Amino acid sequence: MRQSRRFLFILLPLFLLLLGFRQAPLVDPPPIDVPDGMSLEKVAKAIEISLIRRGWEASNKTAQGLDATLHLREHTATIHVAWDARAIRINYVSSTNLKYEQSSRGREIHKNYLGWIQNLVTDIRANLVLLR
Repeated sequence: MRQSRRFLFILLPLFLLLLGFRQAPLVDPPPIDVPDGMSLEKVAKAIEISLIRRGWEASNKTAQGLDATLHLREHTATIHVAWDARAIRINYVSSTNLKYEQSSRGREIHKNYLGWIQNLVTDIRANLVLLR
């Protein structure tokens, strides 16, 4: 019995340390370059197609921006996507159940969020080329 308690006390800090690795620094992706001469309508279409294919719901759409929300299981992430003739910018807005926190180290969030955003960036780049 004593050995199992000792074993538990040894594993508990390791377990807590591993839980900490589920968070990563939250850094918005660099701007996505828009091909020269591409219309803003095509840029918006490339973004909307990418969002839909990845399961994001668009809202508050204007001529040069929109908000998008992703609902996965009990997780929710909201971003703002803005564009002009030169670049597309994706910025974090809010989330639930993604371990978001702002501390002295900066903003941190569940590492899965970063993968979702990278997949979206990849899709937007591909769709910009296809719609050019």
